[in-house]
Amino acid sequence: MDDYLDRKTPWHLWVVGIVSLLWNSIGAADYVFSSMQADWWLEAMQYPESGIAYLEAFPAWAHAGWAVGTLGAFIGSILLIARSGLAVWAFALSLLGIAVTTYYETLTQLPPELAEIQPAWFPYVLWSVATFLLIYAISMKSKGVLR
Repeated sequence: MDDYLDRKTPWHLWVVGIVSLLWNSIGAADYVFSSMQADWWLEAMQYPESGIAYLEAFPAWAHAGWAVGTLGAFIGSILLIARSGLAVWAFALSLLGIAVTTYYETLTQLPPELAEIQPAWFPYVLWSVATFLLIYAISMKSKGVLR
């Protein structure tokens, strides 16, 4: 325990933690408010009717993947800032959720109106950020920064 208390938190943990929390807050908010079918959110995000119908048609397993992907990443960011080793598990679950959602999206055709507001490069950014956060958390855990 004394070793943990003596170990200084690197400055980059705060940067990565706060930036990832801001980034993952957007995904978590999108999941929560889209799932609630909050009109104000769907309007603000410019979801077309066909996009809303697409989201409503998600089977339970794809919806669960979306939830685990977004909320796991959000919780992982909080755990990273709290220096908890559980951040590794949260980010790993987030990647699993992203994989489930990505799999579902390969089985279906994204409505053209929804594809227009979601850039083709966005899934690559999503996967890259999520993978980086898992690797970063594993690195911080192995160095004893996360308990």
